[in-house]
Amino acid sequence: MFYSWTVLFAGLAYVGLLFAVASYGDHKARGRVPGTPRPLIYALSLGVYCTSWTYFGSVGVASRSGFDFLPIYIGPIIVFVVGWKLLQTIVDIAKRQNITSIADFISARYGKNEMLGAIVALIAAVGIIPYISIQLKAVSFALQTMMVTPGWSAAGTAPLPITEDIAFFVTAAMAAFAMLFGTRHIDTTEHQDGLMMAIAVESVVKLLAFIAAGLFITFIMMGGPSALLEQARHAAEISHLFSKGFAGGSWLTQTLLAMIAIMLLPRQFHVTVVENAHDGDIKRAAWLFPLYLVAINIFVVPIAIAGLIIFKPGFTDGDTFVLALPVLAGSRTFALIAFLGGLSAATAMVIVEAVALSIMVCNNLVMPIMLRRRMERAQIHRDMGSVLITIRRFAIAVILLLAYSYYRMIGSTAALAQIGLISFAAVAQFAPAFFGGLVWKRGTARGAMAGVTTGFALWAYTLFLPSFADAGWIDSSLITQGPFGIGLLRPRMLFNLAFDP
Repeated sequence: MFYSWTVLFAGLAYVGLLFAVASYGDHKARGRVPGTPRPLIYALSLGVYCTSWTYFGSVGVASRSGFDFLPIYIGPIIVFVVGWKLLQTIVDIAKRQNITSIADFISARYGKNEMLGAIVALIAAVGIIPYISIQLKAVSFALQTMMVTPGWSAAGTAPLPITEDIAFFVTAAMAAFAMLFGTRHIDTTEHQDGLMMAIAVESVVKLLAFIAAGLFITFIMMGGPSALLEQARHAAEISHLFSKGFAGGSWLTQTLLAMIAIMLLPRQFHVTVVENAHDGDIKRAAWLFPLYLVAINIFVVPIAIAGLIIFKPGFTDGDTFVLALPVLAGSRTFALIAFLGGLSAATAMVIVEAVALSIMVCNNLVMPIMLRRRMERAQIHRDMGSVLITIRRFAIAVILLLAYSYYRMIGSTAALAQIGLISFAAVAQFAPAFFGGLVWKRGTARGAMAGVTTGFALWAYTLFLPSFADAGWIDSSLITQGPFGIGLLRPRMLFNLAFDP
């Protein structure tokens, strides 16, 4: 429907706009007194929680499982509405101890144990790679839908060759942005004003774009909510999909995972805790952020129903409905708006996550080793600023390269929400050590390390490893029969317990 250059130019222009906004934010911050409240920017920056999983994947989940997309948002709403004082306590502790990451926080609660911090940083880096990869996957299938045809499956198409894969160049642009605006300050406790302003703008863009797409699909394509519901009533499968009860166990599990994720995902910890500039920011965000989550999900069900009505089963994946419907209707304007909203959702997450992970890799993995070696050789220099920035930038490049590699290997075999839940489960392994460190003074670093590493090993075996088998990189017999044919050790049915995102 679109010329390739039209879509490419729009994407590059949007990234250029982000550069301009970030530069303006940094320039404006120079004249502001440190600690000045930024309630609106702060609350909007929390919207980085809503990634391409929200923008594309929620509609996909709704098209397959009805209202099962809701727990991922119920969890954060509960945390901010009911538990905002806990968040304020975490922020206060972080400010007192100059904490810059989730790895710093957990290690600080156990006597600033260096090894514990390194383990948390390593697990975070590995565990978040699948989550970053789905942002790249979303950009790829969005481009595919825009420029080829809506009859395309987000979960079943092999990636393009690297030389033809625009997602690779988008990844490079994201890396450049994160390096330029996320590594400007040597002191990682300083606020990244330009970066946060850009992320706040992206939150507005994806919200308005999703609402615009929802309005177009609901009122123009389908004739309004009444007409849409009337058509849905005459489709038995759709009526059953949205009238069935919810699975209590699954909803509870996903809600708990989301409650943990909104606090412990590296990017969420960064924007919520590290970037908190004023004591009142959390209290205001306690009602602004839940409203944002409600607003961005208003049209999820209408879009899912419209897609199920218009497209024949198997014609296109539900994850593509937000884009495929405007494309099918022949609306270049709304298709481009929907595309830019999806690009915004993906880029915001990748940039902030890469910055947060690079800080952990630098501070908790690389620098302790480097300083130890320099102390042994008596070569410590007073000015380590350039070294720190170089390490962080290199870490950003490596993290995004690994995420892109995972996307190339795994991305075509699973839906967005399925891959995202793998990363949610990874950060959930931090929860016992994190909350235990807040309330239990007798907890030890050894105990925390044992808990985190055991949880990570189980996660890697039961969730991460099977994703490679699904993509054909590992013999599927390992999943179906277990190692050496031992059924009790099947990764997804370990000891006959189900482990499936």
